[in-house]
Amino acid sequence: MRRSVVLLLLIPWMVVPLPAQPTKAVPQGEQCLACHSVSTPGVVEQWKSSAHAKKSVDCYSCHQAAAGDPATFEHYGNQIAVIVTPHYCARCHKEEAAQFAKSHHARAAQFIGSLDNMLGEIVEGGPAAVNGCRQCHGSEVKYLGNGKFDADTWPNSGIGRVNPDGSKGTCAACHGRHAFSSAQARQPENCGKCHMGPDHPQIEIYNESKHGIQFRANIAMMNLGSRNWVVGKDYSAAPTCATCHMSATSNQKITHDVGDRISFTLRPVVSFKLENWEARRAAMQDVCSNCHATGWIENFYKQYEGTVELYNEKFAKPAKAIMDKLYAGNKLTKTPFDEKLEWVYYELWHHEGRRARMGTAMMGPDYTQWHGFYEVAKKFYTEFVPEAEHVLPGVTAETMKSDFHKWKAGLTKEELEKQIEFYKKRYMQ
Repeated sequence: MRRSVVLLLLIPWMVVPLPAQPTKAVPQGEQCLACHSVSTPGVVEQWKSSAHAKKSVDCYSCHQAAAGDPATFEHYGNQIAVIVTPHYCARCHKEEAAQFAKSHHARAAQFIGSLDNMLGEIVEGGPAAVNGCRQCHGSEVKYLGNGKFDADTWPNSGIGRVNPDGSKGTCAACHGRHAFSSAQARQPENCGKCHMGPDHPQIEIYNESKHGIQFRANIAMMNLGSRNWVVGKDYSAAPTCATCHMSATSNQKITHDVGDRISFTLRPVVSFKLENWEARRAAMQDVCSNCHATGWIENFYKQYEGTVELYNEKFAKPAKAIMDKLYAGNKLTKTPFDEKLEWVYYELWHHEGRRARMGTAMMGPDYTQWHGFYEVAKKFYTEFVPEAEHVLPGVTAETMKSDFHKWKAGLTKEELEKQIEFYKKRYMQ
């Protein structure tokens, strides 16, 4: 009995982390901590556990503003930045801020003016965009003075947020305030705040994939708090989103430009290879090579490209050509989403088409097939083609004559065998 009691007393000290060591702050920082320990104690406790606290980077270190800086106010004798933007983070993290500034993340608010934004702002309504679209993409923050903001633009932690000082984005989108944890940023759930749902379900695909399964099964071995976190050195149990898109390998440094290793864009109607795609792909394959043999990697990319080509050639390009013809002939109005066919077409590429392509890229078979190509084919044949014919009879005739779609007219035994051979030859299967 005595032995059991001793173990029970010891176990909490074995599993609960010790409090952070007392931190020496500058006088202004001490003043901040004294007040905010009472007014916002959660913020202070988060900071105490952070790497910032261990290095005496306190409230004032980050919130200190220069005279004339926008979105600042005088606070107990100090000029304080209400929002700590990448401009301020760059004081210490210059390289990271520069990488982020050229990334697609930093430009996420450029969705304003897109079809997505048209849906949120106009078709659905402004508050839907404020609390939906902009919370991931970012808002254009409007400062009213004296520490106050326009409620339609703040609070906002969208990764492409346009800040009053002209900088774009927020580091806190991934490194949550006020712990600013690298371990948190490396967790797939962190990316899943925005990369989820019917139009970009990366977190769902990841969870289905072998990578996601390995991560969940081996999370205790991921060493997420490591300073350098080099795959194959500091951990090898599984990759996360950060592993593939950002984190260091033995051959390349960490990057805060999440597009550096992406060779194909899977977002638009028709996918295409990006500028410098060979270098981008080589960087991604370097990550893969920590766990996979060269032949495995090469064959995966052949499968991946074959699937993207199938989507492009069989569904995306023909559908786009039909829509272009209808618009050119004034058979559809210039107002988006005022006609049924526009909704059908939008979901065909923006929802089902993305799921098929992204499922393939991330090795999620169910998202490639049943959430992807099955839905693409069903929508194309049972909704898009009939509705396009309703708008302009005969507009799909040439498309439906292609080898891709001839099956709709009915196949003889010989034609069926030829169709199977066609796919085997075209997609190396």
